[in-house]
Amino acid sequence: MFTHLNTYSYSTLVYLTLINTSNFHFFTTQPKLVVYCLLYVVMDFIFGKVLLAWFVMVASGITLSQSAKFTIINNCNETIWPGVTPNNFSGGGFTLRPFQSAVFASPPSWHGRIWARTGCNFDRTGNGSCQTGACGTNLQCTGPGKPPASIAEFSLGDVDYYDVSLVDGFNLPVQVKPVGGRGNCSSAGCEGDFRADCPPELILRYNGKNIACQSACNVFDSDEYCCRGAFSTPMACLATNYSRAFKAACPAAYSFAYDDPTSILTCSATDYVVTFCSSRNQTQCTYHDNTLTCSRAKGALEKASQLWKLLMLVFAAAISIPIMF
Repeated sequence: MFTHLNTYSYSTLVYLTLINTSNFHFFTTQPKLVVYCLLYVVMDFIFGKVLLAWFVMVASGITLSQSAKFTIINNCNETIWPGVTPNNFSGGGFTLRPFQSAVFASPPSWHGRIWARTGCNFDRTGNGSCQTGACGTNLQCTGPGKPPASIAEFSLGDVDYYDVSLVDGFNLPVQVKPVGGRGNCSSAGCEGDFRADCPPELILRYNGKNIACQSACNVFDSDEYCCRGAFSTPMACLATNYSRAFKAACPAAYSFAYDDPTSILTCSATDYVVTFCSSRNQTQCTYHDNTLTCSRAKGALEKASQLWKLLMLVFAAAISIPIMF
C-alpha cells in the first residue's frame, strides 16, 4: 500500500534501525555496514541532511529495494480527483484543488497507473460520479478508470519503465518527470490541451462543453482501431489517421497500442513528478532523499553533491575504508 512520507531525518532512521532488535542478528553479521551506518550518522550530524541518502547502501555493497516518491501536482484551473491503481495510493483516490500537490511513497516494484478524474461530485461518504475517468461511483479507486482518460503508467524495478498513454483517449494534459535519477530519464506526456484539436467525431461533450477526446477504438469499436482480431500483432496494428492526430499533438505519449519504440521511457533510482496541465519546460520540484530537488536545478546542486562525495572519500581514506560511487 502507498503510504504518506514521514519526516524523520536519515540519521534518526539509521539509529532506529541499529537499535531495532529485529535487525540485531543481521547487523552482527555485517560489521562493515555498521561502520558505514555510524559514519553516516556522524557526518549527517556534522554536515546536515544534504548528505546523499544512498551513501550507506552504495558504500557497503548491499542493495535493497527502494520506494519511489510520487509528487502529484494539479496545475489546472479546476479541481481534479486523481485515481491510482493498484495497491491503493492514499486509498486509491483523493481530491486535488487547483495548484495543490500531494507527495506519497510507493511500495518497491510497484506496477500501476495514475490519472485524473474531472467534473466529479462526491458526497461525504465518498460516493458520487465523474464526467471523465470514473472508476465506478467511489472516490477511492479499486480498478482502472473509464475512458477517455490520459494515463501515466509505471513499472518500477531496478530499471523503471514509464509512459503516458492516450490509447484510452485524452481528458487532461499530463506530464511525468523523473527527478534525481540515472539513465535516459526523459519527460513523458503532453503539454498541450488536445481537446481543442480533437477530431469532431471523437469529441466527448457534457452540457455543450468539450470535456475529452475519445479514442477511435471507443467510438468505432473496430478491430483495426482496437488492435484486436486480425490486427492484434505489432505487424498488423499500425498507426491510423486518428492515432497520428494524437501523436502530432503529444509526441511523448502513446498514441496506439504498439507505439512502444518512441513512447516508453526508462530511468533508475528516481522519484517522479506527475503534473496535470503543465508545460514540459517548467521547473518542477519534489522531496528526493528528503531534500527539495528540482527537475531543472543544476549548477549549485551538482557542485554540492560533488563536494559531499569528496568529503566522504577523504574521511573514508583517513580511516582506511574502501569506498565506491
